[in-house]
Order: sequence, then C-alpha cells, then structure tokens
Amino acid sequence: MPAEAPPVPREFRGVWVATVGNMDWPSKRGLSTAEAQAELIALLDRAVALKLNAVIFQVRPAADALYASSIEPWSEYLTGTQGKKPDPFWDPLSFVIAESHKRGLELHAWFNPYRARFTGSKSPLARNHIARTSPSLVKTYGGYLWMDPGEPLVRARTLRVVMDVVKRYDVDGVHIDDYFYPYPVTRRGKRVDFPDTRSWQKYRAAGGKLARDDWRRDNVNQLVKALHDSVHKAKPWVRFGVSPFGIWRPGYPESVRGFDAYQQLYADARKWLREGWLDYFTPQLYWPTTRPQQSYPVLLDWWASENAHGRHLWPGNFTSQAGGRGSGSFPVSELMEQIRITRVNPGATGNVHFSMKSFLSNQAGMNDTLRIGPYAHPALPPASPWLAVAKPPVPTLAATPVADGWQLDLKAAATPATATPATATQAAGSQAAARPWQWVVRLRTDSAWVTMIVPGGTSRLPVSRALGATAATVSALNRVGVESPSVTLPLSARPASRSGAGAASGGGGSGHPEIP
Repeated sequence: MPAEAPPVPREFRGVWVATVGNMDWPSKRGLSTAEAQAELIALLDRAVALKLNAVIFQVRPAADALYASSIEPWSEYLTGTQGKKPDPFWDPLSFVIAESHKRGLELHAWFNPYRARFTGSKSPLARNHIARTSPSLVKTYGGYLWMDPGEPLVRARTLRVVMDVVKRYDVDGVHIDDYFYPYPVTRRGKRVDFPDTRSWQKYRAAGGKLARDDWRRDNVNQLVKALHDSVHKAKPWVRFGVSPFGIWRPGYPESVRGFDAYQQLYADARKWLREGWLDYFTPQLYWPTTRPQQSYPVLLDWWASENAHGRHLWPGNFTSQAGGRGSGSFPVSELMEQIRITRVNPGATGNVHFSMKSFLSNQAGMNDTLRIGPYAHPALPPASPWLAVAKPPVPTLAATPVADGWQLDLKAAATPATATPATATQAAGSQAAARPWQWVVRLRTDSAWVTMIVPGGTSRLPVSRALGATAATVSALNRVGVESPSVTLPLSARPASRSGAGAASGGGGSGHPEIP
C-alpha cells in the first residue's frame, strides 16, 4: 500500500431524469407534495447507492417549468394541470438541488430549447403559455407544438428562461438535448417541411443572404453560443453541456451511416465542439459496440478527434435498453463494454445514462453488475480548469480523540485573490465558488486507503475507531472540481492539527487516474 494517499479517480457518472410524459419523475401527474418529494429522495438515494455523481434533471420539457417561474407556467407533469402550482407549495428544483448537494451529487438543469407541447399532453394550455401569449412564434408539426427557431424572439425567450434559472438557483450545470429543429415528419413517404416560411421571409426581407438550410443552422448556432457566453458571464463555475444526436453526418467517419442531424435537425454539433461553445459534450451514442455502421467506439473516437479545445467528452448511453426487451435491446454486458471502451479512450472521461427509470427497477440485475464492476468505487467528476474559478487553498485539519475514534475538524483557508471579474456580483460569486465545495477525506489503514467525499459545508467529521485508521489526508474541491493541495495528519491518542502549505502532501490530486 502506498505511504501517500492515492488520488481519487475522476469520471463523470451522470443520469438523465426525464419529466416529460412522467417518464422518470414524477411517476404520475397530481402526486401530493409529500409523495413527489419522497419519489425524488428515493431517486437520489439510488443514484448515491450506484456511486453516480451527477443528475441531469429536466426542468423545461415543453415551454413549461418544474420550478417557480414568472416566465412560463407550471408543468402539467407535476400537478396535472398546466399553470397550477403545487399545493402545499414547494419548488421541485430548489428541493432537488438541496437534496442532491447533501448527497454529493451535482445537479444540472436540463432544458428543451424549442418544444412547446408534447404529444399526449392532457391539460389545456395555461394563459401564460407562449402558444397563447405569442401564437405567431409557435408552429404545429408532427402532433407537437414547436417554437420557431427562426424567430429572434424565440431565441431571446429561451435565453431568458435559462438565465432566470442560472441566476436564481444554485445549479452546477445547464444542459440542452438533441431537439433543435424537430425530427422530420413524413406523409405518404414524403418529408413534410417545417412551417417556418414566415420567419424565413422576414430574414430575407431584412437583407439576409444565407441559403435556407444554412440559415436554419445559423439560428441554432446563435442560441448555443449565446447560452454558453451568458451562463459563464453570470456564473463562471456553471458548466454548459449539449447532448446532440450521436452522428454528425453520415460518412463522418467514413464507415458511419444513418440519420443526418446536420441536414435534418440543422444541428451543426461538430462546430459547437470545435469552437469550444460548451464545457461538456454528450453525443447520444445509443448503438451497440458491434453495429458496424453506428459503431460506439468508432463514433467516440471521431468525436474525440474533433474536440479541439479539450472539453469534457461524456457520451450518452441508451442504458434503458440494457437487459430490456424488444428489437433495440442489448445485454447488460454490452453496457459494461461501452463503459470500458469509454474509459480506455484518452479523450473521454465519463458517461451519461438514459434514463433513471432503468436504475429504479434494477433492470436485468444491471445495478448489481455496476456495483460490483465499473462503479464499485466512488469517483469525482473531472475538473474544468478552463473556467474562471480560483484554486482552493490548502485546508486546515485537526484531529481530536473521542470515545469511539476521532473527530476531524475541517476548515478552509482564506481564498486567494483572482483576476478582477467584471462586476462586484461576479467577484463575490467567484470567491464563493473557490471555497470548498466538497472535502476529499482519505483514511489510511493497515491494509488500504478508505476514501470519503463529503459536502464542503461539513466542519466536523467523525471517524470510527473500528476503521483502524492511522492517518487522515484531506483536500478541498472548488465548484469546478479543481482540487487543493492536501494536508495529512497522523491519528494518535493526542490531539493534533496541521494547516498551511508546509503541511501539504503530494501534488493535490491533479492527475486523473484510470478507474480500475
């Protein structure tokens, strides 16, 4: 066993929690406040038991809100009636953020940027829904309502909705999915074009020169870049992620065939990655490793080769199909192979699973296989050092013997000054983001190192004598996962303490070791 504490493995282990259609949560419309909260707690506890470290929670499935919004109506998937607030009142987003952070989970707010009404919706549109307040901005297509991406007011609205959440809620990330222009509808074997003639003609009348397809792609590009820039301007530590369809274009790479998201959804996802307009990129690689024309490892390699700015590459996995039934299903062993392939790819550092429902049911023993296999040990999300947050300083550590072991006293040192932010609000926020977000506590025993990851608000941590710990090593993580130098203290019968750079040991966990 090494004398110094080993670095904690880094791997993003995320899961999508879909609210649209009551897919993952809540289980049905109109649950009582207590029932809905209990379901969320069970969901988060299951994520912790599986050693996941991030939840991507859908807060805007269809121009509605799973949180208290002055812009859009309450979602019918919560209360059963669009626009009806929960009674007794509660705010699901505030609740899930607080409960996630208690458990050491990141909480990313997931927005659908353009969908305005989902098929199967049962409730009448609320008075403040965009289809009623601004009907000219909304189009009917394929049984859905869609906000027209060609309308500048639509882009402004989505940006306003997202930034309202970023400014008012303590989210760790902002996430958008693969629904840009809608997936195409066919009638009698012929594609039905999206009805955006009005916005297209306005663009041309104003002097626009792009061809129609290029104009559509540019509309989406403008939204992606605006979201990236605006999120970081408001809160530099909040990560922005996009989850596009897993194929950019057929023939890229050469062996790939299938749906053309560039041409059909007008999603130039390769451009967003090449330009660095995101902090993490989650292409939906929903195919088995053995399918030649949509090969998981081939597509992962290709996306990694396009990642010019070294942003996080966390592919999405169709986990609900692992051990499922039907033509698209595959064995649980295939999911394990996808995780293995992701780990050995030097350009990828984690996975995101679709969706939480399969974990809640332990589908085909999948949870058990993960617990004894790839997710047997905890992992920290990879750091995002390009974001403007100061590195946390060396913490202060003290140990006091108590009847059944020791009490560790954890204290943050003063945060060092950083480059001057644009505003006083940003300055205060950046300093707060540099303070300990989580503590990494590693206990040395005679046979192994025991790792604990605890919330940064923890100031006292009991250590049981039964563990047989002989030393403790502590470091701090800031909001973007950057780790401080560590401090190590022997655990003896007498009180002890250490602080400052002179007590630091090792390199502060700057490496990203492979998960065994």
